[in-house]
Amino acid sequence: MLRLVAPELPSDRTFDDRMPEDLRACSGQHWTPLAVAARAAEWLDAAGARTVVDVGCGAGKFCVAVALAGKATVIGFEQRAHLVAATRDLAADFGVADRVSVVHGALGSTPLPVADAYYLFNPFGENLFDSDERVDDEVELGVERYVRDIITMERYLDHAPIGTLVITYNGFGGRLPEGYVEERVDHELPRVLRMSRKVADAPITEPPPSRTPDRALDRSRRARRRAGR
Repeated sequence: MLRLVAPELPSDRTFDDRMPEDLRACSGQHWTPLAVAARAAEWLDAAGARTVVDVGCGAGKFCVAVALAGKATVIGFEQRAHLVAATRDLAADFGVADRVSVVHGALGSTPLPVADAYYLFNPFGENLFDSDERVDDEVELGVERYVRDIITMERYLDHAPIGTLVITYNGFGGRLPEGYVEERVDHELPRVLRMSRKVADAPITEPPPSRTPDRALDRSRRARRRAGR
């Protein structure tokens, strides 16, 4: 079985060659680089995380790479049926189908799996992409969906149990709720990788004002100018 151990990582192109051609073409824009997955796996193992959910797992590159590089069981969460199938095929091809599974569903209508950790590679940014930058147009995409998904994710993390880990690569468009403390950060990768842990429940306060699409859109445009996705 292939092992992903830095610094002797295979190239992303070599790894991506195991995917269908149309999904290889998406890799640079949408799939997590191997160096990022290897670093995340290292952090997850050091933190003792046994399970991690990749929110918006796409073709399963992060899921499979983390299973190859570390000890955690990885659960993909993906709304496109053909990408769910691609993730399962990739896991089988690399011999890690016993530690990679996929839930087919959309945030807000399908419950997220319970896990020790959650990984987010700006999974909602595609809602703001031009049509030629998207994976496809087979699912609902747009500013309204972008705002809705970010609010849903923030609320989910707010209610997650103490000890929950969140790893973000290039952020997720929202803010971690109060009670999360950053434990790791890597500025040497193409985008910033961060890991935070929930150490306390947020105090009960008056609900914040509703976020407007314009504010969310402006923030996303600034983030895309800084980081590219």
